[in-house]
Amino acid sequence: MRTCHRPPLPGLQTFGQVACTRSRNAYPALWAAANAPASFTFAACGGATIPDVLGDQVDELGEDTTLVSLSTGGNDSGFASTMLSCQYSTRSACERALRTAGAYIVNELPGELDSLYAAVRARAPHAEVVVVGYPHLYKEGGLCPGGLSSARRSAVNQGSGLLNETISGRAEAAGFTWGDGRSAFAGHEICTGDAWISGTNVHPTAEGHASAYPPAFSAAVSAS
Repeated sequence: MRTCHRPPLPGLQTFGQVACTRSRNAYPALWAAANAPASFTFAACGGATIPDVLGDQVDELGEDTTLVSLSTGGNDSGFASTMLSCQYSTRSACERALRTAGAYIVNELPGELDSLYAAVRARAPHAEVVVVGYPHLYKEGGLCPGGLSSARRSAVNQGSGLLNETISGRAEAAGFTWGDGRSAFAGHEICTGDAWISGTNVHPTAEGHASAYPPAFSAAVSAS
């Protein structure tokens, strides 16, 4: 999560974890450098979950917070273990992991997001809140030397689509603005000639944070 006070800026993610992989190359920091808000709080860490945000981040919000950027839900859905199964195990193990994640996304994640979004609104009653979604990770179709098969790539992207559909629905129900990460990374997925997502750790690269997320975030802010 990343937050702004008075002139706008982005909002949350994870704070207080033992190994925080916060980067100055992440899009919130780049957005802040380009827009020079009066104040900026960047509390993001790798591996954030909804309990992390509730336990460690929402206290950063306040009456004078004007803009919040928030991305969470993927780690709660078992992103890391699912990707390990799909990258290094059998196709059936990959599909089983995706089904398990999908069941969580449909049955449990909506209520957890509702609780999180209610807490954000309670702490920052006057803020514009932008919920930024996840990109499709892989190019579909064709060959991907050293990468996943076409069937696995499609299955992973379908899982990402379900995750985004769920998060966007709950964000809109809360009155928040949705920033779609899929369109921002279109043409730059893993297995493309100019990937902005690492094929090794399956996370956006510095180029992805610099070239994809800022326009998506800014467009969402402008739309709201």
